Amino acid sequence: MHRRRFLASLPAAAIAAPLAAQARGGDAPPAPFADPGADTFNRPDVHAGDRPVGVSFGSRSAVYGTHGAAGSAHPLATLAAIEMLKKGGSAVDAAVAMNACLGFLEPTSSGIGGDCFAMLWDPKAKKVMGLAGSGRSPRALTLDIARSRARGGALPALGAVAVSVPGAVDGWWMLHQRYGKLKWAELFEPAIAYASEGVPVPEVIAYYIRRNLVAFLAPGAGIEETDNAVRTWGMGHGGPRTGQLFRNPDLARTYRLIAQGGRDAYYKGEIARTIDAYFRRIGGWLRAEDLATHQGEWVEPHATDYRGVTVHALGANTQGIATLQMLNMLEQFDMKGAGFQSPLSIHLQVEAKRLAYEDRARFYADPNFSKVPVEWLISKDYAAQRAKLIRPDRILDPVYPGQAPSHGDTTYFSVADSDGMMVSMIQSNFRGMGSGLVADGLGFMFQDRGQLFSLKDGHPNIFAPGKRPFQTIIPGFATRGGAPWLAFGVMGGDMQPQGQTQIILNRRDYGLDVQGAGDSPRWHHEGSSQSMGEDSPGMGPIGLLRLESGVPEATRARLAGMGWKIGASDGGFGRYECVEYRPDGDRLVYAAASEMRADGCALAY
Repeated sequence: MHRRRFLASLPAAAIAAPLAAQARGGDAPPAPFADPGADTFNRPDVHAGDRPVGVSFGSRSAVYGTHGAAGSAHPLATLAAIEMLKKGGSAVDAAVAMNACLGFLEPTSSGIGGDCFAMLWDPKAKKVMGLAGSGRSPRALTLDIARSRARGGALPALGAVAVSVPGAVDGWWMLHQRYGKLKWAELFEPAIAYASEGVPVPEVIAYYIRRNLVAFLAPGAGIEETDNAVRTWGMGHGGPRTGQLFRNPDLARTYRLIAQGGRDAYYKGEIARTIDAYFRRIGGWLRAEDLATHQGEWVEPHATDYRGVTVHALGANTQGIATLQMLNMLEQFDMKGAGFQSPLSIHLQVEAKRLAYEDRARFYADPNFSKVPVEWLISKDYAAQRAKLIRPDRILDPVYPGQAPSHGDTTYFSVADSDGMMVSMIQSNFRGMGSGLVADGLGFMFQDRGQLFSLKDGHPNIFAPGKRPFQTIIPGFATRGGAPWLAFGVMGGDMQPQGQTQIILNRRDYGLDVQGAGDSPRWHHEGSSQSMGEDSPGMGPIGLLRLESGVPEATRARLAGMGWKIGASDGGFGRYECVEYRPDGDRLVYAAASEMRADGCALAY
């Protein structure tokens, strides 16, 4: 379908503001707008119905089971995970099957053109294990070429210059080789069936597909080739409508190749050759050699104690330790005494975020290229120093990174099995659906993760060939007393450490249950210092504080009175899933929660 015909099929309002949404937020898709007519029911003075138990803002009950549990952003993906568990599969088997399904069901946030990270509780080793499935930049792409394609001092969000090697399939393979029980090919059966037969597209995902397609086809988007994306998801018009049946036979064929040939089918076989030929055809840089030399890695997670709860985070090239930095600072304050959803509580959290994110912008990078002072950044002593800068009655301005010692759109899902293994996994194409590029006949889009490289000389995250870019995607995990507690995550670009911190506070300080902790109204602060594609120019020195509509009006007014610039609720508050380990005597019990801001669900049995 030609670009002109495709655009003509879209509402005028959809064409009016395409790229602003793509430029907005990390792994989160563009900001939502409603389908025609839906604004009639979007009333800020109308709130949720009254539940007989639990928190007033609760959307549903947690689900409970004794054999296994799973939660994801699509009910069919969650169901596939439960089916794998019932067949005798491990939590890893279920997680891989669920992720493969999401690559078809939720292409706005995931797919085998992206990376993945995981933390899991190994019940035999009795410890949290970490996996970094992050790809590197193409070796044919130089810093000079990257700078020649820059826009406003940063790499563009779309097109071949932002593409890095996809690490997801290799990550799946590594997890399965160590922890899988079922045959590799079995894990792809549900996804192949869904993609071949087709499924109705739910409301949120349908909306985001349409918005992403608008951005890809906008004048000046800079994508080398868009016909394949339109052919895969356009469905003859502006993308799928809510409830419309969608198929992806190309992806089903690609999954069959991976199911039969393992990870090498992707990185060394027919798929790699197709990717190489495609990028040569469009003038891109990703090559078969880049794919053939890719390898993920097992990593030791970092951890900190927060009021008796041990919170774990991946280091590597991710922003995971920002969660630990925020919690370490907030531990210096009486958060329970500050009060749930109070002005003081939110003010303290946002200030801790601003301080942690200054360090994030200054120090976080691929540790294979730069020495990142992680142990110093997550130390209690450093947190105490930084916390002294936070004033309860005023905003810190200006805010700077600490002085280091001289030594130098995403999907989240969780699953647990009857053996006590719990998997926290996150996977992403980065911004929305990704780069806009779909290799001929493969049915998936490549990530645009390379946009998060810095182009500033001397920065630890500066672009280099064969280097991993700074990563926003981070799984979450918490333990108590040497036992697992929460496999959780909150997807969404720079929202992720902010969201994870809010979940831990909601559970530990404010006593909310696993579902209420996710349903609670959230805040999202934008505008911290950065030197890569997530920059948000023009927000001023204190940035923009977005509050969901459920935050009390008195809290909102008090924060504004302190000087915070309050932004509209824009849908960029992340999406949460969680499985909680809560044994009853000698019986294994799981509680699972799902995100009310998405299309998915949690199930347990």
